[in-house]
Amino acid sequence: MGVKIQKIISQWGIASRRKAEEMIRHSRVKVNNELAHIGQKIDPQIDIIEIDNNPVLPKNNPEKVYLLLHKPKGVVTTCDDPQGRQTVLDLLPQELRKGKGIHPVGRLDADSTGALLLTNDGELTFRLTHPRHSVPKTYRVVVKGFPPEEVLEEWRQGVLLDGRRTRPAKVRLLRKLAATSELEIILKEGRKRQIRLIAKQMGYPVIKLHRTAIGQIKLNTSKKESLSPGKYRYLKDFEVNFLYQ
Repeated sequence: MGVKIQKIISQWGIASRRKAEEMIRHSRVKVNNELAHIGQKIDPQIDIIEIDNNPVLPKNNPEKVYLLLHKPKGVVTTCDDPQGRQTVLDLLPQELRKGKGIHPVGRLDADSTGALLLTNDGELTFRLTHPRHSVPKTYRVVVKGFPPEEVLEEWRQGVLLDGRRTRPAKVRLLRKLAATSELEIILKEGRKRQIRLIAKQMGYPVIKLHRTAIGQIKLNTSKKESLSPGKYRYLKDFEVNFLYQ
């Protein structure tokens, strides 16, 4: 029956499925010396895949790596940056930076901090970033002012943002400070700068945004197991299993 070419590229850890489709559209992928097309089914044991005219073989693929990184403020969530800013890959040792295909899963904007997954498992990246999969993400957010309960309830129910209503969220007040409020927000979707845009739209702009957990995967599980900004750790087996479930 064969397997779709973009799925093989993803399973081999070369790129996410979306990135693989993009490479195919830009005529960078060949099968048996002919340009590939999206959805094309091949036999990876027989057919020869080339990317940028370089043969790609299963035996060349690195071992799967799953990392949790504490992203510091000012670091961009990308593999490379045309503006020369520090990227999340720059925080990894050289042996993880090159040749393993490790990339960030999802994003945190440059001003935000906290939990970020990195992997070279393209299939998992596709699953976690596809809209039909709902992995809850937990944030600690400091906003300007004191949003009343009715504002928080509106946020919980879903807010019209760029013409489309957001999914219901868990929002609770943790504490009030001198001129700010600290909230805990749990989302099951991840539109670009979603929390910042909603908070600003409601009149309580974000001062600080920190992601504390991705599902069951927590940045700090105890005093002994806490990640400092810029540090990373390998995921435990049960954490990887959770992501696949």
